[in-house]
Amino acid sequence: MIGSGVPSARAPNTHRHREGGIREPVRARERAGCLRDSLLFSWLHMENRGTCAGTAAGSGADGADADERAAFLAALRKIEAAYLNFDTSRPVVIGGKTVTAKRVQPVSGRIGWALAGEDSGLDLPLLISVDGGLTWHDAITADVRAAIEAEKERRRLGEEEAALYADPRKVMKPGPGLVLLPNVTNPGDVILVRSGEPGEVEWQGKTYALKPCKAGYFTYLPIPRSTKPGDYTIGDAQLAVLEKKFDTQHLTVSEEMESMRRNTERIAADQKKIDEARSHSAETFLFDSAFLKPIGGRLSTPYGYTRYINGKFASTHNAIDLAAPEGTPIAAANDGVVALADELYLTGLTIYIDHGMGLFSQYAHLSELRVSTGDTVKKGDVIGLVGSTGFSTGPHLHFTFCAHNTPVNPDLFFGTTPFRW
Repeated sequence: MIGSGVPSARAPNTHRHREGGIREPVRARERAGCLRDSLLFSWLHMENRGTCAGTAAGSGADGADADERAAFLAALRKIEAAYLNFDTSRPVVIGGKTVTAKRVQPVSGRIGWALAGEDSGLDLPLLISVDGGLTWHDAITADVRAAIEAEKERRRLGEEEAALYADPRKVMKPGPGLVLLPNVTNPGDVILVRSGEPGEVEWQGKTYALKPCKAGYFTYLPIPRSTKPGDYTIGDAQLAVLEKKFDTQHLTVSEEMESMRRNTERIAADQKKIDEARSHSAETFLFDSAFLKPIGGRLSTPYGYTRYINGKFASTHNAIDLAAPEGTPIAAANDGVVALADELYLTGLTIYIDHGMGLFSQYAHLSELRVSTGDTVKKGDVIGLVGSTGFSTGPHLHFTFCAHNTPVNPDLFFGTTPFRW
């Protein structure tokens, strides 16, 4: 922590005896002692957050784990230094009077302390500021205590957030600036945006609100497959979209199956149901660990293929198909809430799981549903079985993600989290 030393508050010893021999400074000393103890508790508590962070990074371990913990704590110190916002050059004014300060010490964020000189005439020489040195206090008022508690909470959340990143120093920056994870991407992918302040992000004619989580504010930005390669400006950040070519797939199906795709009324009714389910998403991340692949089947269709059916253009396959025997258990890719579990016309028995912040995973063509709409699921829970329901040529799992209702490449998620893109 910046400036962990806290001086001992001492009442002036120049007071005369009052009549009857009772000393005036007794009450001042008591007040000074109470303030000192309160400040010590508050500051030492914030200092001890480093110990908590060490625990989060693997406390009690040796070797490589100890080195990792040390690196994590070093990163936290640099992050907190960036968040320090305290002007020690300002005059110390208390009760309308400017006093000489023997020392002014920033502590954390906008909190700091000052030790007034002996000529200040103050009964209580130890002062505190919670607004970057603009105003000073000689007592722990309700507002001061609230500011200290708010700063401790910010640091706690900051430590939790820092543990999410491979290098938190590159991501956790104060202020309204944007950090893009990653800042180099491909058509059909998705990025995560982080800011130190609330706000909005404009992207391809749409506005995305930055939602609070931990110590930052976030949103996903889908990169539609139609996005042209080039450099894009997003707020004060730069995004490079690379060129990517997608292969073509040709399928031959029966006339009966092909006719299913012409039933636009049923397809539209299902799409309305899907849109409604995906219109409500938790306003925080519902997961805190890496995503897993729902089954270990063979990849039969990669993401992004241009699909032709019976020689005619059909669609872009914005998912992956994993072939597996019918009845193979399907695991939830990560923690979330089941937004929809229903039988749909083209995708058969289908599940959508909300992972928060507008991100949903989709599981289609199941032979059996093991969850219902509204259920809370944990990563790895069996949610259904592989099947071939709906428009399907054989047992497989059709799997993808949608970010803000735009399909995005599921391969980005497996074995990692968006915080480490």
